[in-house]
Amino acid sequence: MGLQVVMASCTSGQTFAAPDLDLIDHDDVVRVITTLAADDMEGRAAFTPAADRAAEFIAGEFVAAGIDPLDGADGFMQRFPVYSIAAGEATVTVNGSVVAPAGTAVRMGAESVSWATGDVELVVVGPEADARDAVFGRLRSGGDALILLDPSHSEILSGRMGQFLRGESRTLRRTGGSTVVVALVRADADATYRVDATASVRENPLMNVVGVIPGRRTDEIVVFSAHYDHVGVRSGAEGDSIFNGANDDASGTSAVIALAKYYAQRGTPERTLLFAAFTAEEAGGYGSRHFSEQLDPNRVVAMFNIEMIGKPAVEGPNTAWITGFDRSSFGEILRTAVEGTDYAFYPDPYPEQNLFYRSDNATLARLGVPAHSISTTPIDVDTDYHQATDEVGTLDLEHMTATIRAIATAAETIISAEATPTRVDPATLN
Repeated sequence: MGLQVVMASCTSGQTFAAPDLDLIDHDDVVRVITTLAADDMEGRAAFTPAADRAAEFIAGEFVAAGIDPLDGADGFMQRFPVYSIAAGEATVTVNGSVVAPAGTAVRMGAESVSWATGDVELVVVGPEADARDAVFGRLRSGGDALILLDPSHSEILSGRMGQFLRGESRTLRRTGGSTVVVALVRADADATYRVDATASVRENPLMNVVGVIPGRRTDEIVVFSAHYDHVGVRSGAEGDSIFNGANDDASGTSAVIALAKYYAQRGTPERTLLFAAFTAEEAGGYGSRHFSEQLDPNRVVAMFNIEMIGKPAVEGPNTAWITGFDRSSFGEILRTAVEGTDYAFYPDPYPEQNLFYRSDNATLARLGVPAHSISTTPIDVDTDYHQATDEVGTLDLEHMTATIRAIATAAETIISAEATPTRVDPATLN
């Protein structure tokens, strides 16, 4: 795990100036989010030229901020491939009989598989079982498997579920991914089988945008992150086909840029600061997953993942909530740090939605990092989420700037090493 910090523009002889929240300029925040959420960014969907344009804009803002690139990166671009794997020819034989192609679905994780009885896990789903949970639970858990569904569950292979099962899979690795084969056949756990399948593989380039302010402690890293992608161009409300993603998550990306500029003006921090704009959060979290593989998680002291801060929270305009509040002392540190100000942090009010696991913090949290998402949007009543109406005009930009300033205040004791969040226990996570 070899992320290296380059000591280029910052020197250990510099001091870290006292906080001055006026350095977080409201007009500049408005300029950045307006650019990212403009129609000509076409919704910034991953794997599209529009996302590349957004990445180039963010990299330009990092250059303007005066922060440093990472060693081994292409400027501020952390480039990596994602592989799309589409099933081709497949033959599934169970108890000596070939299953008709219409009764099979193959979701490939490799260029080819050739299985005989005993090679992979066999899952038998009887007529009384919940077939949907069985299939998707197996897909989530990973590993190769052959799932034999009683023919009474034929709906699994029709409609949208069937399209998903037969669709392309994506993986960060060309080899070693999981293959799941589903076949409609009445059988038991003693069934014999043979599976032969091939696939075609496409390589899709992606890029995170990552910069750093080296601190005196290069082995202690504080991450500020957000995802810059959204869902792109689709049919939307009243003929608007561009899903601009102003709140989700141009707001968080604008915060990361503003914080990079803020800290760069203050000199050399005690702990090293890493600023990451992730790609492909909406498409499977590939940006943060790749990013996490470049880090030694033991060196990451905390992760401030900023997600949808463009609208006031249910508790009021000067409040934000933190996912996984009880998983580490991160939230309490932030809450204490802003005591006496007009701002407050509190636990995620939507625990039933499992938001701790639904953003880019989750990958590092599963490695023990106190990695949490900060948000303000009342998502239970927000009508603009993943809609064409998620535009800058629907946001409260004064609130958004206040939130960025509050995050800067809340991070102060962590950056200075006066406070260190407790680690997340990976054994307690899903």
